[in-house]
Parts: sequence; structure tokens; C-alpha cells
Amino acid sequence: QVQLVESGGGLVQAGGSLRLSCAASGGTFSSYAMGWFRQAPEKEREFVATISRSGGSIYYADSVKGRFTISRDNAKNTVYLQLNSLKPEDTAVYYCAAGRTVVVTPGGMLYWGKGTLVTVSS
Repeated sequence: QVQLVESGGGLVQAGGSLRLSCAASGGTFSSYAMGWFRQAPEKEREFVATISRSGGSIYYADSVKGRFTISRDNAKNTVYLQLNSLKPEDTAVYYCAAGRTVVVTPGGMLYWGKGTLVTVSS
């Protein structure tokens, strides 16, 4: 069983930046692909970014491409999401997830954190 704990969310003005972290425990971190998803109020959870076990394959949602960067540090059992040029529409709860392979659908992930709230003011 893998436990995931997100941190780094908060309130930021449009155009600002945040760095989210997700610390993993209880499993072999390097054996899991990792992903970030988000869920805005009254909307379905959506894919944001994913990174393979080694970090060699990375995919982004079109809505965040060029603004967000996913990375991982297998020595620290942590995955990161750098959020730049934030927009009000990026406001959501951001969830970290672990899976056996790189996927872009929430259903393909095995373990989930509880999320961290990002609020972008205009």
C-alpha cells in the first residue's frame, strides 16, 4: 500500500507560480509511474501531467503544456509539479496519484493522495 501526501497548494494571483510536492511512502517509489490530476468545483477529475518510473517519459494536458512542469526525485520518494503563469481556471484541488504505467485517465491510477487546494485569483 502506497501512501501519498501532497503539499504546496495555496492562494496565488493570476500569473503567479506555485510548486506542489507529493511525498510517497509504503512502497517502492521508483516502481510506480506518477501523475497529477485536478478537480475543480462541480467538475470531473481531469488529467494534468504524468511521468514514467525513470522520468524518461512525460505527458501533459494541452491546457497546461508550456506552463506546468512535472518532475520526480526517486531518491527522495517525491514527485513535483511546478505551476507557472497560473490562470483563474487552474483553480482546483490537485491530486497526486501512483500507477503501474503512464496513463492519462484517473481510472488507470492505483493510489491517490488527499489533494491540495490551489486557488488562483484574478
